[in-house]
Amino acid sequence: MTDNNTDDRRSYWNERYAERGTLWGADANQFVVRYLSDLPPGRVLDLASGQGRNAVWLAARGHSVTAVDISDVAAKQAGEVAAEAGVEVDFVTADLLSWEPDPAAFDLVLLSYLQVPAELRRAVHDKAIRAVAPSGVVFVIAHHLDNLDQGVGGPPDPDVLFTEDQLAGDFADLDVEILERVLRHVETEEASGDAVDVAMLARKPG
Repeated sequence: MTDNNTDDRRSYWNERYAERGTLWGADANQFVVRYLSDLPPGRVLDLASGQGRNAVWLAARGHSVTAVDISDVAAKQAGEVAAEAGVEVDFVTADLLSWEPDPAAFDLVLLSYLQVPAELRRAVHDKAIRAVAPSGVVFVIAHHLDNLDQGVGGPPDPDVLFTEDQLAGDFADLDVEILERVLRHVETEEASGDAVDVAMLARKPG
């Protein structure tokens, strides 16, 4: 979904979440679990948080989590998931393109499968950099451009896919500690195989 209009994008995602139930699965993303399990509890900002699976997992590990998504349907669903898990998450319904986080307020900023075109992606990444505190980390997991012809599933629009070079450029002001192409097994009624993703963990100089 690449429309720049807030109402159009909100309607698009509201419809997807309302029609398809648990869109991405109930468990935290495997790469969020792999790369972030050892982080000590801190202040977390989950951008484009969807139905809250990562936010709830982080809150259950002792983090104080603010989760922001454009879809009010997703935020309602996420709130129900958090309540069932017995954790508290501050769910905010807002457009990431106009919403501004508090500067240097978070120990971790998470971006999981953000889908916006390149010029908007850079704007959101700039917000992530501003939001993370010194010595804090930004973690990005995204659909890789290679997934178009080498992977299974994922969005078909190359403008919302990522490469290592794009992430390195967007986060050049941070110290990139992990930047790698990763495979994620996909098993659905429509497809079976590996999706190609890209993971990045970058730390703000202290």
